[in-house]
Amino acid sequence: MLRRLLALLLPVAFVIVAAVFVPLGTVIAQQRTQEVYVDRLGDAGRFAALARTALETDRLDPLAQEMAHYEELYAIPALVVAPDGQIVVGSGDRHRMRDVLDGIPDPGAVDAAMAGERPAPPTTAWPWNPDPLVVAEPIGRDSEVAGAVVVVAPTRELGSDILQVWGLLGLLSVVPLTVLATASLPLSRWVLRPIRRLDAATTSVASGDLDVHVDAERGPPELRRLTESFNTMVDVVRRALERQRAFVSEASHQLRNPLASLRLAVENLAPHLETPEAREAHEIAVDEAAVMHRMLNSLLAATRLESVTGTEAVEVAEVLESRVERWRALGEARGVSVTTRVPAGVRAYAPAGGLGSILDELVSNALRLSGGTRVVVEADGGDPVRISVLDDGEGLPEEQYTAALDRFWRSPRHQNTEGTGLGLAIAADLVREAGGRLTLGTGLPGGERRGFGVVITLPPVRGSGD
Repeated sequence: MLRRLLALLLPVAFVIVAAVFVPLGTVIAQQRTQEVYVDRLGDAGRFAALARTALETDRLDPLAQEMAHYEELYAIPALVVAPDGQIVVGSGDRHRMRDVLDGIPDPGAVDAAMAGERPAPPTTAWPWNPDPLVVAEPIGRDSEVAGAVVVVAPTRELGSDILQVWGLLGLLSVVPLTVLATASLPLSRWVLRPIRRLDAATTSVASGDLDVHVDAERGPPELRRLTESFNTMVDVVRRALERQRAFVSEASHQLRNPLASLRLAVENLAPHLETPEAREAHEIAVDEAAVMHRMLNSLLAATRLESVTGTEAVEVAEVLESRVERWRALGEARGVSVTTRVPAGVRAYAPAGGLGSILDELVSNALRLSGGTRVVVEADGGDPVRISVLDDGEGLPEEQYTAALDRFWRSPRHQNTEGTGLGLAIAADLVREAGGRLTLGTGLPGGERRGFGVVITLPPVRGSGD
């Protein structure tokens, strides 16, 4: 939003400066044009007075010399045109003077002078317009007009002079532009400061911090109302999550003792059962009680796992080193080898304090459910960072990958195996909240088995300062 606000303010600053300096530059160009025109008009008036005397006395040579000296001094041709359009005398030879007269872009000025009228002055000589400044002064007035003096002044120097003035104005305009552009950045930051606080709070909430609040006493009224609504929303969400977790935890704790008593009572019925049908029903009841007990323990563990909030930068190799011995011990008890392949220096953003618990769950699933003989935990430091838990067991059909991430889902061939179907789903949620992704696929190929693999992708930590 800062860039958008600057993109709005900076063009406005340019428009304001242009609104001041463009009209000023136009006025200066008109003023310089008028000054040159007045000078040339005075010259033409003097030549008109001399030409009238020369025509009356038939002495044209002094006038021709005066015009030649004028052109030599100012590089401005001057000539006298008779009413019939013929050149009487000029600052050069008649052939060149004819070219000068024929090259006038607007011959109407000469025609007006022949009619005894002084042509209208030019408005502005723009630097990009190469047309000369033509001044035509009648010799005599009304019906006594004996001809016209024509002065054809090039505008190259005038255009250069105007360009120099415009260049100076352009340099001067840099000062207010610099001031406005410099002031735009702190002004934009000041305007957006309440929004930045709200954005920072939103980021904290997204990372799992539900204790954040934004000051709703400052800023415009609309933003204060938005801030109050945001704080209320965060409070509602926090209370709802706290109630949900408290209910699951308290319900699990409250049910453990009655369930333990029920299981003990059911087990104590064994000596009193005589028929095979009764003993079979008794075994089923004991197994169901054990399943319920495991379910309660899993719900408590899931509640603790879901309490993980935020992300942190972790060294993947260090996380694995702190757990690999335990994994190997569990694997030896089940006849499964556990190996790791993780290079040093691989760092990623992971659920705060939760990556180890997630890997514990994935390795535990591989040991209990794969039916294989090998489990490999490996990682690579690409972008994103990939952490894989692979086994060489029977795996899952591809059509079951999506359902396997649902809570309480269990594979048909694992219905009688210890577990609740919560761990993998919660692990996927935690990874997703940390900005990563958990996907399922094939594992370690071995014979007819396809194996099973879980791949976690996490954002990498870039730079040593992260």
